[in-house]
Amino acid sequence: MSSSLDRETRRKRGKDARRATPLASLAEHRKSERDPIALLESQAATRVPELVPIRYGRMAGGEFPFYRGAALVMADDLARSPSSGIVTQLCGDAHLSNFGVYSTPERRLAFDINDFDETHPGPFEWDVKRLAASLAVASRAREFSGKERRKITTSCAWAYRETMRQQALLGTLAVWYSNVEITDELDSIHHELDSTIRARAAANIRKARSRDNIQAFKKLTEVVDGKRRIVSNPPLIVPVEELFDDVDAVYRDLAERLVAYRATFQWDKQVLLDQFRIVQFARKVVGVGSVGTRAWIFLMQGVDENDPLFLQAKEAQRSVLAAYVDGPDYENQGRRVVDGQRLMQASSDIFLGWQRGPDPNGDMRDFYLRQLRDGKGSAVIEAMSPGGMELYGKLCGRVLAYAHARAGDRVEIAGYLGSSEKFEGAISEFAETYCKQNRADYALLKKAIDSGRVTAQTGI
Repeated sequence: MSSSLDRETRRKRGKDARRATPLASLAEHRKSERDPIALLESQAATRVPELVPIRYGRMAGGEFPFYRGAALVMADDLARSPSSGIVTQLCGDAHLSNFGVYSTPERRLAFDINDFDETHPGPFEWDVKRLAASLAVASRAREFSGKERRKITTSCAWAYRETMRQQALLGTLAVWYSNVEITDELDSIHHELDSTIRARAAANIRKARSRDNIQAFKKLTEVVDGKRRIVSNPPLIVPVEELFDDVDAVYRDLAERLVAYRATFQWDKQVLLDQFRIVQFARKVVGVGSVGTRAWIFLMQGVDENDPLFLQAKEAQRSVLAAYVDGPDYENQGRRVVDGQRLMQASSDIFLGWQRGPDPNGDMRDFYLRQLRDGKGSAVIEAMSPGGMELYGKLCGRVLAYAHARAGDRVEIAGYLGSSEKFEGAISEFAETYCKQNRADYALLKKAIDSGRVTAQTGI
């Protein structure tokens, strides 16, 4: 970011970039001979072998689940598209299910991006394109008309452009503090919501508020021989005692890793973590695209067993964007995720940190850690109406602009976007085109499963 330059110089840089890469060119999707299944197989090579079929099975569940798992495929495509050349910190996987509500440290419900596994510096429009295309794919799955899909994706891109233009006018601290508190947001758009959408939104908020450590404790644990244990549910949840022979050695190693993790956040949070002790941990399958990467849950206990803390450790591999953009070489991929999240999110989990250590085979693995559940919730896409999808897309576009403005040069991006409607028109056209590309790629996955090229385990 060129923060030392005055606003007019930064705005001019954006306009110069627009002349070099016109807004209309952002609609272009350059087809190639790439093999999407080969790209997915390249990721499978570094994952837990017995879990990879679950990933394919979940991706085979429909065009939108496939899209969720195919971030690498889209990154490969975006790298062939015209680029603005304006770089900011990207989410890297900004589809609509990676936005949602969560509890801030101040115990307010915020709405923001909530997944940063693929975060990496890159052209700002890549995130916007992935978000808009996800809306098109999800809308098609809901059997919305072409006109309805266009309105939804156009509104999302419009919200991004207008928010970025507003952020460009603000002072630095005002931009840093910009956020969406979901209850205040619903109050402000109450008149735009029909009674069904209002009721559903209220129900989702109540559900999110209940998704905390206590709820996870009740759902994921049971008492066995007088001791609180994590419920075994292979292959989705497997306690460590069922995975390794020398369990005592595993727990000794874990204790050392927690010390290293503790050192990655502020001193006051270290004092807080010191008040909990490890009870048990287990491997847990999460998400769609993440399935097969190593993910663990830790049951911690405070003053007694009614004072639980659940932490989640997720393996952080190289971002899917890394091969396609210039950027820093990260010594620890877990730190890449944590730094990106802290930069892009308005407020982040107090237990967010990173760690590195060898796996049982001696291979070094990077992880980032956070609370397993802390008021987290996402939209129920299957229940959305066209109007609800449009409002949700606009909200996602808005918080994405907040994140990009915080992490990059908001004035330069706003100068590139301009005041016309060309940006949203191009993004909407791209989204519709890529929806068709995604449909074709999904068909190739189904074909690969039918032919036996890849093995899919469905219903898990």
